[in-house]
Amino acid sequence: MSKKKKENVDTEGLGRLMGIYSYVSGGVFIAYGVLDALGSNPGMIPIFVYLGISTMLLLIKAQKYDGNIFDEKGKLRKGAGKQLAVPIGIAIAALIFTGVLVFYSAQATKVTFLEEGLKIHGLYGEVYSWDAIADVALMEELPNIEMRTNGSALGSQMRGNFRTTELGSVKLFVNAQNPPFIFLQTFEGIVIFNLEDAGKTQEVLEEILKQSDVDK
Repeated sequence: MSKKKKENVDTEGLGRLMGIYSYVSGGVFIAYGVLDALGSNPGMIPIFVYLGISTMLLLIKAQKYDGNIFDEKGKLRKGAGKQLAVPIGIAIAALIFTGVLVFYSAQATKVTFLEEGLKIHGLYGEVYSWDAIADVALMEELPNIEMRTNGSALGSQMRGNFRTTELGSVKLFVNAQNPPFIFLQTFEGIVIFNLEDAGKTQEVLEEILKQSDVDK
């Protein structure tokens, strides 16, 4: 804003609003941490929903403190609607994007057997050619995950690139609470994934052994 427009902003009121938002958000995160520590495993979806809705409301409410848009009585100034449309549009777009991201990140892993290789669908998915698979095995436990480097982690659903203690960098497509897991050693790196139930995971493993050159 220009210096003149800044003078029309109620910074005390805006700061108070931001303080309330921060305290409420802090309380939500503390409550989430307590529930997680107690073993209830609330998952990350409620957090994303809260952040999306609360941030949208914050952006809209914050405009009330801009005297360039609203007058002293809280009424919209003539011709100021266009300025208000920008933050509202950004908030709605962010909410939709977050919702889509949460939806796709929470989906169970799906695979397709192609002539050229194994295709893992969804976020971070790709096709792994049969001749690029050097080793395949069934794992009952995941390696110790140190951090997510480029991926999505919504509760037990993990997608993308992670760093582990035992195996270094790996790509995960797993529900960590639903073992077993299929371990793939490819020329491009290690991939670990599982399906929605143990039976389907076992069936996929057997098909990979048939299609690939491992142990042949």
